[in-house]
Amino acid sequence: MPNAPFAPHRADLAALAADERRRVLAPRSGADFASNDYLALAGSCALAEAMAQGAARGIPAGSGGSRLLRGNHAEHEALEAHAARHYGSAAALFFPTGFAANAAIFATLPQRGDLVVHDALIHASAHDGMKLGRAGRLDARHNDVQSFDDVIARWRRGGGTGTPWIAVESLYSMDGDRAPLADLAAVAERHDAILIVDEAHATGVYGPAGQGLAHDLAGRDNVITLHTCGKALGCEGALVCGPAIVRDFLINRGRPFIFSTAPSPLMAWLVRQALELIADQPERAARLQALVRHAEKRFAALDISASGSQIIPVILGDNGRTMRVAAALQAAGFDIRGIRPPTVPLGTARLRVAITLNIDESDIDAMTDALAVAMAEA
Repeated sequence: MPNAPFAPHRADLAALAADERRRVLAPRSGADFASNDYLALAGSCALAEAMAQGAARGIPAGSGGSRLLRGNHAEHEALEAHAARHYGSAAALFFPTGFAANAAIFATLPQRGDLVVHDALIHASAHDGMKLGRAGRLDARHNDVQSFDDVIARWRRGGGTGTPWIAVESLYSMDGDRAPLADLAAVAERHDAILIVDEAHATGVYGPAGQGLAHDLAGRDNVITLHTCGKALGCEGALVCGPAIVRDFLINRGRPFIFSTAPSPLMAWLVRQALELIADQPERAARLQALVRHAEKRFAALDISASGSQIIPVILGDNGRTMRVAAALQAAGFDIRGIRPPTVPLGTARLRVAITLNIDESDIDAMTDALAVAMAEA
């Protein structure tokens, strides 16, 4: 039947399966080496109690509409004011997800005639936002400051007259390495560019009071930071922080903001409590760093290089072998997932091992022992 419904979709899924890249949803099971709940806040008693307190105060679970209609709640405003103070920015704007925030940033802020120069490994949500936007876009080699400088210089020599936008992550989610933010900020100053830093995997974990790796750049009028709330903060949503003009322009022109139902006011309350909790309990981040150091020693014994962060990639290359090793670890009681293209570049399929406060040293020891066996047998 040549025109069978969804025939192209079935063919695409079959091709993915043949290449060991078809995805399926799997329940959480075993010791947590997969989540972004780095500080173990998502299921904590502290946040459960804060949620109950917020509900008891009558804060609604739903907003009832977009922020520009009746959906704007005092808790949204309170969170944004608190976040601006916490991150040292002039203003902040709360989004329901990090994906929505990135899509809004890149679809709305760079204008026609501008150029977005993005790291080659930047998140998919930034790419989707750029596709919706009006500015040109070019990639720079991963974490290569000179490449960013060269791309902008070539664009200027070719007649580019708009504003350059430099887009990076402070800590990359699949490699665990850090962006050279101070050097990139210098490039931005030299070229009158605006620097956008996605702090998704650094928020709560690094910097004073969990302010992230870009905290030294806070308050600059050419820096925008994105702090997701669904990772180390244990909640949901994302905060775009920067100059007041950024907030105002996104409210007026950002379609993902204007035409979305506002995030839960109860969640806004909970994010504010999480920010205060992390600021008041720096021992959580310190404990995580101690676990990371322990894990690095165990991985070094397997000739697996450390990334310098709580994200440790075990690059196996082959899609099939990666999934076999992941399956063996899951069967042994360790929740570790295989990551394949297009999430990562071709030929770099890997296990993404996340160190969180949901596990301890004994879990790391047992997992690395199991990993050694699984890699030898796969």
